[in-house]
Formats: sequence, C-alpha cells, structure tokens
Amino acid sequence: MTRENTESDQALATVDFFYGLGSRYSYLASTQIARIARDTGATFRWQPISTHALLARRSDDPFTPGARGQYDWDYRRRDAEAWARYYGVPFNDPIGRLAYEPMLPALAALAADRQGRAESMSHRLFRLIFVDDRTEFGPREVIAEAASLGLDVARFRADLESAELVQEHERRVLEVESRGVFGVPTFFYRDQLYWGNDRLVLLEDALTAE
Repeated sequence: MTRENTESDQALATVDFFYGLGSRYSYLASTQIARIARDTGATFRWQPISTHALLARRSDDPFTPGARGQYDWDYRRRDAEAWARYYGVPFNDPIGRLAYEPMLPALAALAADRQGRAESMSHRLFRLIFVDDRTEFGPREVIAEAASLGLDVARFRADLESAELVQEHERRVLEVESRGVFGVPTFFYRDQLYWGNDRLVLLEDALTAE
C-alpha cells in the first residue's frame, strides 16, 4: 500500500511504525498510514509489539485501575470515537466486549511478517478487535485470516506456536525500549520520536518538509 521509492529516497523518508494491535490509538493511526505514504512518498515499516509487554517493563503503568485524566477509560473511549468520526473510519470499542489472549495479535503479526505480510495481517487483526462485533477470538480465527491472505498456513501455524517467536518478540520489546519507546503508537523518522495518533500531523509535516 506504500509507494516504492528509490534507495536514496528510502534513506530520507523511511518511518518505523511501532504499534500495539490492542491499542485503540494504534488502530486509528493505522487507518491513516496509506494516505500519508501516498501523499509524502514515505515508506512505513510496520513493527508490531504487545502493548502489555511494553508497559509491563515500566514502573509507572498509566493504565492502573482508577487512572484519571487522559488515561481514564471513559475519556479515552469518547476521544477515540471522536477521532474515528474525524477520520471517517469505524470504531467498535472492545473494552467490556471482547476477550482474547493479549499476546496473540502481536505474535500473529510477527508470524505473518516472516512471510512479508505484517501490514496486511495487522489490518485484519485491527478489524477483528476494533470493527467486528464479536465477543472473543483465538488462534483459529487468526489462522483463518492467514489463510484468507494466502499465507502458507502450515508455516504460519508453526511460527505462531513456536517458543522462538515469543523470544523474537521479547528481543523486539527490549530493542524498542532502548530506543526510548514508552507507548504506542510511536513513529520514528530520522531518529525523531513521534508518540501518539495525534502526533501524526507533526510527522506528516516533517515528511512534507523534505
């Protein structure tokens, strides 16, 4: 979905997109990537991680029970709904509705990434979580999505169930933490960190300034 650039252009306009598939703001930001890539010529590298795994490494998890301000659940729901209306995209809040293993989406995206399809799988997973009106999903549904994308299902299933993939994810979390990532979505462009769906406007400004 992104435009191919020359090798020199990619060095100038490559953005690392770190996201959590259970993150409402990661979902919202993901709906804008294709447009920004098209308008700016930038290439986005989709890099999934588990939000839970990242936040578990912090001593100040902002999502503790009773969180207030911008981390209050009711406020975040209303804010996400407003952003969805602004973007013109569907949004079905999963809180209180959907049950799934928190690590499963990140591992599924990483398994798809081994076949070069992290972005496509991530769009499918975002739909499962933030669009579809379902109450649960698990490996069977994820494997069905892999099949519909034309992935090698046997390979995908083996990767999804492997301890090696869990270790790969842990290495990724350590790497992004070392780069200063403290939440998702986070974008890196030319070593500049942009955190949050609402920083997309600043990222796009930096990309168009080239």
